[in-house]
Amino acid sequence: MPNVLFDALFAPLACREDAFLILPDGSEITGAAFLATVSRQAHALRAAGLGAGDRIAVQIAKSPEALAVYGAAIALGAIFLPLNTAYTAEEIDYFLGNATPKVFLCDAAKRETLAPVAARHGANVLTLNADGTGSLSEAATGLPDSITPADCGPDDLAAFLYTSGTTGRSKGAMLTHRNLLSNAEVLVDLWQFTSDDVLLHALPIFHTHGLFVASNISLLTGGRMIFLPGFDLEQVLRLMPRATSMMGVPTFYTRLLEDARFTRDLAAHMRLFISGSAPLLSETHHQFEARTGHRILERYGMTETNMNTSNPYAGERRAGTVGFPLPGVELRVMADGAEVAPGEVGVIEVRGPNVFKGYWQMPEKTREELREDGWFITGDLGMIDPDGYVVIVGRAKDLVISGGFNIYPKEVELLLDEAPGVLESAVIGLPHPDFGEAVFAVLVAQKGAALDAGPALEAIRDRLARFKQPKAAVVVEALPRNTMGKVQKNLLRDQYRDWFKT
Repeated sequence: MPNVLFDALFAPLACREDAFLILPDGSEITGAAFLATVSRQAHALRAAGLGAGDRIAVQIAKSPEALAVYGAAIALGAIFLPLNTAYTAEEIDYFLGNATPKVFLCDAAKRETLAPVAARHGANVLTLNADGTGSLSEAATGLPDSITPADCGPDDLAAFLYTSGTTGRSKGAMLTHRNLLSNAEVLVDLWQFTSDDVLLHALPIFHTHGLFVASNISLLTGGRMIFLPGFDLEQVLRLMPRATSMMGVPTFYTRLLEDARFTRDLAAHMRLFISGSAPLLSETHHQFEARTGHRILERYGMTETNMNTSNPYAGERRAGTVGFPLPGVELRVMADGAEVAPGEVGVIEVRGPNVFKGYWQMPEKTREELREDGWFITGDLGMIDPDGYVVIVGRAKDLVISGGFNIYPKEVELLLDEAPGVLESAVIGLPHPDFGEAVFAVLVAQKGAALDAGPALEAIRDRLARFKQPKAAVVVEALPRNTMGKVQKNLLRDQYRDWFKT
């Protein structure tokens, strides 16, 4: 039996003597050289006790060697578990306790702190640093530069990705070889990636966007990646002339727009800009098109499913929407056990080969969110407009119920974002003695604007039913965001929870 994912993504690199990775300093790593690193690492990890079905947890900086660990894990038939580099020792303790990995890979600078945590859960500790050094690289030196991959079928597990854990403990989403490969294959075709593409890759690789979308697409097509450690504006502006495509979170695009050097000429040769992981403001969408002539392609995915929908490559990329369901992916909007009519809001459910297998060691949670017939309850509130475009209006947990009325924060945020002096907003529900919950707005001012909450609320007074209007608002310098740019409304709810208490 072949190794489904390795054979599709990594094995073809053996024949590639051209550049696969282009680094910030201009140096290049060929496909064959990268595959040799993958193979040597796989031998070293096998010697450390990692085998088929075992988990390997990694909390390491982005580097070519870090990407190679992903390939090495797949080659061994192991389950790859990337962890956010910002996680604390306490958070790592939970993940290692839950996933019980055979190997834990961390930066050498954190070894002293994290080794006792790993030992508590029986994990063998190796190190890998941002510059490619570390005990893993030392152990891999001199080992064979080829490997026969372990047999893995489509339904075997390839990776765990843990949810962000904004409501309770993070859940480990179990992703199979079929989940990852089928999604990459569909996106390659839909977004028309070929071996001629050079992807500007500034995303982290501990997340589905940077790893299972961006990297898998480049591996599958034989394209190249300009592989940056993170989003550095100077590097992105300098290297964009060598790229044909870019994937990013909305923050990438707002930062580019803030710099006068980002011009139509600089982006003229680019084929495609893609945005995801957090909502892209319509204002950003329109400003980007006015500046460059390019319409950003926005899509929608999540930890448990990879990508679900996308605006079209050829056709209208409609601002404020996430496009249509991907080929092979079914999507429906449900309320009270029934599918709602177009234009009505409900909870989005999806079904397809991209949908995960369940939550690791959480059968009850799996049964709650993954129906027996394959439909996954995403927890996202959305609607399908008359033309079939999917619109995300928020998370079900963010729904505000005030005085018995349902209020969708996105509807209020869109209007507040249009108010004079408002750059962006976040609308949440806070405990209220009379209404149960009251609508509360957190506003960020446009650069150079003297924003006052009162006039901003007054600006939407006649545009929104009274029960939907925020009962109070504050102005802050910036909204709290996670690494991928999503606003962390749970932190705002915690910060302002006592606002309406008497």
